[in-house]
Amino acid sequence: MKVEEVSDRKLGRQFLNLVDVIYRGDPNYVRPLDDEIESVFDPSKNSFFQHGEAIRWILKNDDGTVIGRVAAFVNKRKAYTYQQPTGGMGFFECIHDRKAAFLLFNQCREWLAARGMMAMDGPINFGENDVNWGLLVEGFTHPGFGMNYNPSWYKDLYEEYGFKFYFEQVSNHLDLTKPFPERFWKIAEWAMKKPELTFRHFSYKQTDKFIQDLKEIYDDAWKFHENFTPMELSTLKNTLEKARSFLDPEMIWFAYHSGEPAAFLIQFPDVNQILKHLHGKLHLWNKLKFLWLKYNKTITRSRIVIMGVKPKYQRFGLESGIFWHLNEKMKKKPHITEVELSWVGDFNPKMRALHESVGAVFAKRHITYRKIFSDDIAFQRSTIIPVDTKEKAVLKEGK
Repeated sequence: MKVEEVSDRKLGRQFLNLVDVIYRGDPNYVRPLDDEIESVFDPSKNSFFQHGEAIRWILKNDDGTVIGRVAAFVNKRKAYTYQQPTGGMGFFECIHDRKAAFLLFNQCREWLAARGMMAMDGPINFGENDVNWGLLVEGFTHPGFGMNYNPSWYKDLYEEYGFKFYFEQVSNHLDLTKPFPERFWKIAEWAMKKPELTFRHFSYKQTDKFIQDLKEIYDDAWKFHENFTPMELSTLKNTLEKARSFLDPEMIWFAYHSGEPAAFLIQFPDVNQILKHLHGKLHLWNKLKFLWLKYNKTITRSRIVIMGVKPKYQRFGLESGIFWHLNEKMKKKPHITEVELSWVGDFNPKMRALHESVGAVFAKRHITYRKIFSDDIAFQRSTIIPVDTKEKAVLKEGK
């Protein structure tokens, strides 16, 4: 077997097309758009190259057939915030062969170690953690847009190599044909009676304002999480522009307290229901097919990608108020019958409680693994975000 770095278009196509072999006959798999995968490794399109680097390889057997692939990345803004410098690996696909898989894992390990890394997380993305993050270990049903899907036996390959459970990611599904719990709406009504609270949905006409508001909320809401790094404006803007063909502005909501950005929720239509018919290509015919499928309301699901509330505005009922406004808009979109709330880590008990409060039920479980390169370093799991981050924020500010 031979590992080759992806260094030209031909090797790039082989990297992309391996999924047609791995997932042949799997009715649930959805091939991502080739352009989306390629953009991850394009410095002109991925802002993470401004403070990091990435590489990818394919693995061929002795007769030249591609049987595996993988990528490795160093995000320098994040790598040195851990107890030991930690890089990442992802986009792993491989035939059911332990030796082949270990060759690919070793390639990542050696490349990362040469750059001063002492551990690697995987499977992750060279970008934000809302897409291509974590190994699916339970709930092998239709994947939501941006969510990893993989064969069930990948778990054994990771764990036999020495990857350890770093944190768990749970996705829950919400049936929109069933009413929300009455208690949830009472909280929403209580919140919306406060004159200082206002709620607005996203508009492309004010993209820059909403992006700034989102960054302000996110950076404040997540600052107590282990290894926090601020959200990048360029990444946010690029994500919204790429999603413009299917994004619904009425599915993205903001809450304000006396005009100050206080909370947000981002929900995307599950465009995977269309991409399933495009097989990774977006040539002219598939663009027409995309528009036809969208017009005929092929999309019946959506995915809540992320939600954040500034600590000082927690317990203000902002989450309930946002869901109330979102639900009013969703009533006008009866073809959307299911929402995936994905994902929430086991390090975030408050958000898990919110999922339960709206009546969502368990759907999928992913695991982000960590491989420590030295046996002399003790492994530690991800830390838990304090349930009451509002109290922690007040104490920190000395109020």
